[in-house]
Amino acid sequence: MKALHIGRVAAVLTVGALALTACGTDNVVTPGNGGTSSAPAGPTVTGTLTGTGASSISAAMDAWKAGFESANSGAKIQYSPEGSGAGRKALIAGAVQFAGSDAYLKDDELASAKEKCGPDGAVNVPWYISPIAVAFNVPGVKDLKLDADTIAKIFRGDIKNWNDAAIKAANPSATLPDLAITPVHRSDNSGTTENFTDYLAAAASTVWTDKKSGDWPAALPGENAKGTSGVVKTVTETAGAITYADDSAVTDALGKAELKVGDSFVPVTAEGAAKAVDAAKVVEGRGPNDLSLKLDRTTTVAGAYPAVLVSYGVFCAHYPDAATTDLVKSFGTFVLSTEGQKQAADAAKSAPLSAALAAKAKASIDSISVAK
Repeated sequence: MKALHIGRVAAVLTVGALALTACGTDNVVTPGNGGTSSAPAGPTVTGTLTGTGASSISAAMDAWKAGFESANSGAKIQYSPEGSGAGRKALIAGAVQFAGSDAYLKDDELASAKEKCGPDGAVNVPWYISPIAVAFNVPGVKDLKLDADTIAKIFRGDIKNWNDAAIKAANPSATLPDLAITPVHRSDNSGTTENFTDYLAAAASTVWTDKKSGDWPAALPGENAKGTSGVVKTVTETAGAITYADDSAVTDALGKAELKVGDSFVPVTAEGAAKAVDAAKVVEGRGPNDLSLKLDRTTTVAGAYPAVLVSYGVFCAHYPDAATTDLVKSFGTFVLSTEGQKQAADAAKSAPLSAALAAKAKASIDSISVAK
């Protein structure tokens, strides 16, 4: 495609027929330094908004829910972190009003969304940027430098021990034990998996021969666990284990790898993730209000961290009534505001959207309307 610069779903289904009321919104938001204005203004909204999807944004979503509900005492946000794939399926099925997804809707999903969302389908709106940490449990070791080929060989099972020559060559001063490596991957369809395999397929193309996918290649060795918290828990409890996970979920009990970018190694930071996203392109051939981003996984921009995920709020372009529409737009506006982005950064170590991207994302939210 061309690019142009610039577990609890069942519970969610029971909320299908929601009674929504709203006073309407006329929130005025202007771009600032990494986000929009400090807080939405105007009449508050009431009602219940239901979503499901990416587990990577759990910490940020908890912060957004608290902040939005505090500003709108009659509003409630319900979000079930079932994984990006489950979120997209639920939105397409009409079971939820929004999805959280670490991968934008594919072309066939966009087409399917028209049945419940109307002829204009759905829009992908970036609202969360975070690095994917390559996290490991190696006793006595907290910092390692790894290039993409080595990471790919580890997760494919080609490098089986922590004192392998390839790891030692990049980390001559590290005391690497004679300890078997246990790769741990997501068992559920995951946007984090899709982003991580996209990074490997691009940056280690001669080693990682599988295409990017939200489903981990079944033929590869290792253990699996559901959700971000699941893989982190498994690695924490397993000496020698390694995984990929949203950085916000990785505790100090685990080490994190620096990734090779160009001739340098870059640590996992929100700032590095933001630099990588600034080099992204908007996918061409979609609706004018869709902000699906194509990331450059082989960037050599100094300080950019290419194993990054952009999580999207996935919304219908049109909703059946004004109450739902107002509530969706009010919540989206809050998330994209300077306050909302700061709350996510404080809770999840995410990178705030740049002013330019936040302004475009806000315009996408503004385009959502009542179905005619």
